[in-house]
Amino acid sequence: MALLESAAGPPTNRLDLAGASRSPPCYSETMAAVLNVKPVPAARIDQRVRLHGVSWQDFEALLVMRGDNGAVRVSYLEGELELMAPSIDHENLKKRLARLLEAYAEERGIELEGFGSWTLKAEALARGAEADECYLVGWRKPMPPVPDIAIEVIWTSGGLDKLAIYRGLGVPEVWLWQDGGLSFYLLDEGGYTVGARSTRLPDLDPELLTRCMAEPGTQTAAVRAYRQALRAAAPGGA
Repeated sequence: MALLESAAGPPTNRLDLAGASRSPPCYSETMAAVLNVKPVPAARIDQRVRLHGVSWQDFEALLVMRGDNGAVRVSYLEGELELMAPSIDHENLKKRLARLLEAYAEERGIELEGFGSWTLKAEALARGAEADECYLVGWRKPMPPVPDIAIEVIWTSGGLDKLAIYRGLGVPEVWLWQDGGLSFYLLDEGGYTVGARSTRLPDLDPELLTRCMAEPGTQTAAVRAYRQALRAAAPGGA
């Protein structure tokens, strides 16, 4: 059985697929419903569609059908599948944070490799996720199965437990930006604990980064202010 519900529409906006065929046409209808969720411009919220009772094969089929449509991000946790279309505000915040982090790496001479919304998945663990942004600190071959850092912007409440997904996949660090603040979730044997700083980038000052996230004006202005602050704080800086 699979049930599709949309967080963007009224409570009655649900499609029960319990009796539907599990042939490709069913997948087509489901994905069409997902991709045609009507936007809510006044609220500017993330839009989510949740499917229940989804097999791993269904999950893989939906990934294939979505293709390179980066407007929809996919998460999977033990039979629960979520497709999320981020709002413009969500995208603005994640891009600003990514640009600031990349500016930090450049200023400090750190090799940082970005992979965007890399699709992480493991059938044996029944987990899959696509972060807002993800990075490796330093280049390694062969490529590891997961990034060092996954970044998630929490703009609209609800959704699957992404930390449970990342914990199962073994992502060492998850950075959560929520309500104007940055939290570092660091993986150890017992799961994630909240740390004061990143262990992968221990010299990164969270307070400075947070101030530059709140810098008025464009992303470019925020990056410019961040670079100036980093240079002033460097040995021999002004």
